[in-house]
Amino acid sequence: MSTRTSFNELLETGAHFGHLKSKWNPAMAPYIYAEKNGIHIIDLNKTVVKIDEAAEALKQIVRSGRKILFVATKKQAKDIVAEKIKAINMPYVTERWPGGMLTNFATIRKSVRRMSQIDKMNADGTFGNISKRERLQFSRERAKLEINFGSIADLSRLPAALFIVDITKEHIAVAEAKRLNIPTFAIVDTNSNPNQVDYVIPANDDASTSIAYIIDLMATAIKEGLSDRKMDKEAGNTEESDTKEFSKEEAEELADGAVIKGGTKEADDEEKGGAKKPRRRVTTAKK
Repeated sequence: MSTRTSFNELLETGAHFGHLKSKWNPAMAPYIYAEKNGIHIIDLNKTVVKIDEAAEALKQIVRSGRKILFVATKKQAKDIVAEKIKAINMPYVTERWPGGMLTNFATIRKSVRRMSQIDKMNADGTFGNISKRERLQFSRERAKLEINFGSIADLSRLPAALFIVDITKEHIAVAEAKRLNIPTFAIVDTNSNPNQVDYVIPANDDASTSIAYIIDLMATAIKEGLSDRKMDKEAGNTEESDTKEFSKEEAEELADGAVIKGGTKEADDEEKGGAKKPRRRVTTAKK
């Protein structure tokens, strides 16, 4: 069975380096290979398997037409996630996680709609009818909203899943997703509890090389899912079109058959004694 990555490729990114032994979470024991110089070493053979599982699950979610929200606010990860995830048109949070992002989603949507309102005011000329001070206030408000909500503007409903970099730092996001039964995927280091998420990718969540490599693998899987969804739609349209054409041809054949049968019937009637006799109308007296 082919895999998306290999032990050596992960090794080159430094994905095997965990945290100091003193900071470890015992729940990560199944994913720890050894301890070296007081630092836990992650078993990359297990990481390879977990990457494949997570990638396939993400691919199927996207293929079904749903969105995956990426969460990475730590310095080493935010720029990587913003660049790679923006390219595949998935929502992401790389600034402060807004409390209630999931559990109070309706309020978050109001903020997104507010951005649209300000954009509309700017486009329809409303800005030209207000004072310079008011325009400045609107511009500042718009800029602030863009920072916090611009990357989730297309998220019209709750995401189907979350992908998180560092679940210890993003514990609020994990808790909200868990409360709403939203599946969670995450890069989990040796200092975190893997039981908090559904799909664990045991790896170094502090090294930018490790983060970038794994995020790139997930982005590739999502691209595959989007491509499969497009093909599914095209296949569905073709099948529907073929069905319509067949039905039309079948209808024409039936119509032709009806004419032939009708002609034969009339011919038979003529052979038996001319045209058909009209039916006698039966009338009944009204009561």
